[in-house]
Amino acid sequence: MLTLFHYPLFAPCRFVRLAFGEYGEELALIEERPWMRRKEFLSLNMAGTVPVLLAEGDVPVVGANVIAEYLDETRGVLKRDRRLLAEDPLDRAEIRRLMDWFLDKTESEVTRHLVRERVLKPYMENGNGGAPDAAAIRAARANIRQHLKYVNWLAGTRNWLAGTRLTYADLAAAATLSVLDYLGEIPWRDYAAAHDWYQKLKSRPAFRSLLSDRVRGLAPSAHYANLDF
Repeated sequence: MLTLFHYPLFAPCRFVRLAFGEYGEELALIEERPWMRRKEFLSLNMAGTVPVLLAEGDVPVVGANVIAEYLDETRGVLKRDRRLLAEDPLDRAEIRRLMDWFLDKTESEVTRHLVRERVLKPYMENGNGGAPDAAAIRAARANIRQHLKYVNWLAGTRNWLAGTRLTYADLAAAATLSVLDYLGEIPWRDYAAAHDWYQKLKSRPAFRSLLSDRVRGLAPSAHYANLDF
């Protein structure tokens, strides 16, 4: 069994867990708090970031996008119509574009700030903790609606976000929105197409482990684990 160093409310980590789950691959999960800068973890990834996958031979594979490419090359090519990365180069480009959108753009404009201010600061050391930054929270919340509008448009005009079938693009978006949903930051009633798409993802077996995640000191929103929300 492969091992994943992760933090439960980091969207890139959740993306990797969903991808392995869709392929029916089990992962041994080790919760890593990257702000602790553990020497043992830094020996695997000098950047000190998660996710990090210990692949065959305990070789570290670092970063969500790199892990996704590794997973596609070692498992996905054998899955045919269940492959999460398309065969066609242009379709692959669209999937990768949307992966970057959610795991980079949405992460940097919304998710990272809300997780840091609402979840992590009480546990951070070395002067990086302190009281939540209200201005950072307001800015992140102001950005949420634009990203939800985009998901709503994609879900309303395509069968799945990148085209006709489930791909890494859907998992990247779902991982990101699941973090915001845990925090109760999404007004689903205003985005019907996004809601229906997310409900499909949330009902898949790969999502079950995410719905059981709990973070000490912060309970999820009341509907977080409810499949009919």
